[in-house]
Amino acid sequence: MDIALEFCDTFFFDHVFAKVFPASPPPYSLDGASNSTIAGLKAASPWQYKPATSFLSFTPRDAAYMSELNRDNIYRQAFSLFLIMWFAGGALYFIVSSLSYIFVFDKTTFKHPKFLKNQIRQEIRQACDAMPVMSLLTMPFFLAEVRGYSKLYDSLDNEPFKYYNYLQFPFFILFTDMFVYFIHRGLHHPLVYKTLHKPHHKWIMPTPYAAIAFHPVDGWAQSLPYHVFPFIFPLQKIAYLALFFFVQVWTVFIHDGEYVANSPILNGAACHTMHHLYFNYNYGQYTTLWDRLGGSYRKPNEELFRRESKMGQKEWERQCKEMEKMVKAVEGEDDRSYGPPETVKKNI
Repeated sequence: MDIALEFCDTFFFDHVFAKVFPASPPPYSLDGASNSTIAGLKAASPWQYKPATSFLSFTPRDAAYMSELNRDNIYRQAFSLFLIMWFAGGALYFIVSSLSYIFVFDKTTFKHPKFLKNQIRQEIRQACDAMPVMSLLTMPFFLAEVRGYSKLYDSLDNEPFKYYNYLQFPFFILFTDMFVYFIHRGLHHPLVYKTLHKPHHKWIMPTPYAAIAFHPVDGWAQSLPYHVFPFIFPLQKIAYLALFFFVQVWTVFIHDGEYVANSPILNGAACHTMHHLYFNYNYGQYTTLWDRLGGSYRKPNEELFRRESKMGQKEWERQCKEMEKMVKAVEGEDDRSYGPPETVKKNI
């Protein structure tokens, strides 16, 4: 995350902090400071520029030296990382979800009896409400990374052993898949389900915009393995950013309603739809491994992979009947919290 912070510092935060917390002694203007003033500030500054990575750099402008809060200030770093997580994460959510919605999402889902009135609007609202809180809860991990407490490394030559630069990718996937499974399954425990995880299960037939439509503590808890990994195991910095992007895309992918993967290993959109419909199955993130070991795997209905039956009335009726029984068994209540059938159709 220090790479993203360096980029944002150079092109945005340096200018903001120079305006709000100008360096002493003023007066000077951000745009009109003399060369001698800038040289003096650079000489007096305790901060010295060091690129976050050897692969690319964003050379600081003069504004980098014009604030009392230099780039090494922990409070500045915390505030900057919070904003980066909030706004960059939000932009990624809207871009990837919208692309999936336009080009991938099966629009016949709108006709499903369990698709809520104004559902997409509700999903987006819930995601937007969750994002700042999730960003605040995640910020300490990024702050610790930036301040050098993680095992992130820069040069490919710093790999702990031969071929680790390649092995880190499947290792990250396996590690996070395992712990997401246990965290997700734990969120279904009766003591916490209704408070934390039920808001996400409001979306029986989710759209790509449901990807982070969580209670913020729920979303943060399920993201913990991604942030804990680089504090336990080495991870190359560029690889970390790539994996962070991959996680966001995958989270949208399993909510897109396009059942492409009919694999006994891959936990794709069809498997995750089983989870949204029937609750106590398919808690995994990427694979079915831990669901199989934990006895919670449910093979997706074959009807989901045939166009003529995927959105057929007969399949919908079967889904609704079983899902409503499951709601009553799991939550001890009827299905009214998800909207009566006559009001949940259409109207995006």
